[in-house]
Amino acid sequence: MPYHVAPEDLGELLPGEPAYRTTQLREWLYDHPVLTAGEMTNLPSHVRDMIGDGLWPFSVESELSADGGTTRKFLYRTPDGAAIESVLMGYPKRTTLCISSQAGCAMACTFCATGQFGFERHLDAGEIVAQVAHATATLQREPMPGSPSRVGNVVFMGMGEPLANYDNVREAIRRMVEVMGMSARSVTVSTVGHVPGIRRLAAEPWPVTLAVSLHGATDELRNTLVPLGRRYPVADLVEAARDFTAAHGRRVSLEWTLMDRVNDSFEQAALLAGIARDLRAHVNVIPFNPTPLAPYERPSGNRIRAFAAEVERHGATVTIRDTRGEDIDAACGQLRVRAAAAKDTQLERSS
Repeated sequence: MPYHVAPEDLGELLPGEPAYRTTQLREWLYDHPVLTAGEMTNLPSHVRDMIGDGLWPFSVESELSADGGTTRKFLYRTPDGAAIESVLMGYPKRTTLCISSQAGCAMACTFCATGQFGFERHLDAGEIVAQVAHATATLQREPMPGSPSRVGNVVFMGMGEPLANYDNVREAIRRMVEVMGMSARSVTVSTVGHVPGIRRLAAEPWPVTLAVSLHGATDELRNTLVPLGRRYPVADLVEAARDFTAAHGRRVSLEWTLMDRVNDSFEQAALLAGIARDLRAHVNVIPFNPTPLAPYERPSGNRIRAFAAEVERHGATVTIRDTRGEDIDAACGQLRVRAAAAKDTQLERSS
């Protein structure tokens, strides 16, 4: 499968072909992605036949649409059975893709659908970057209404902890920036607080954006939501984020999944604002998207707005994240939950 091979090594797939065929194949994979090998019109038929159905490192098991066609969710399935999810979101001036870096996740965050399944395996760089290529190819065939027909922003906020799969994520970012031509500033890496990974990312040449999923401003609360916090306390996480900002001059964002009567108190809002002021960070408040196995609820609209206003009153900039695709289970891991539940139901009926 071509995406499993580094762009510089694609010639290995074309023995006996002239060098320019490698360049043509690389352009089809990264510059102008297409959904089928048959669309690679300047490659000879025998090369297209050789690629055949092996173009992608996964198959599309499910594709759902919501929000008037401006949100699309893909559930991919790899040959070994691993599930991968990505979500495409169209806006008037940008099209953003939320991608996965692992099949499952070992972080076990108590509010996350992905964490409820546990960890299967890391995705390799080809499986990660192929999500971007496939979304771009899909947009070329089926544009979103009122949105750019190419992925302009990529966020590592899907399944998995990106910094726990560091080498593959790094290679995927390299391909996006150096081969696909994306701006590093349009790539966001979200972490639940993998401090060593943040420090490694700070040393890289690409000024990507760092998003820290905080969710609790004290160790006592955060450790009940994000088990990794027991290894890396809030103070250590803030220090690493501060060093990242110093290295790249990029403002960190603090992600806060807001759960009713869990982390939506004014006390937490004030403490969160203090951390944001310290880091000169922006706060993204994300109303909780309920999952079948998580024991939490979304706060009321008034409570969400009151929490954000309290953060702002204490001197931090804050945005309430637009919730997209609720009717298609667009939060990471939810479509996989639905697919697994449907499979279990089928097995029960057949037994």
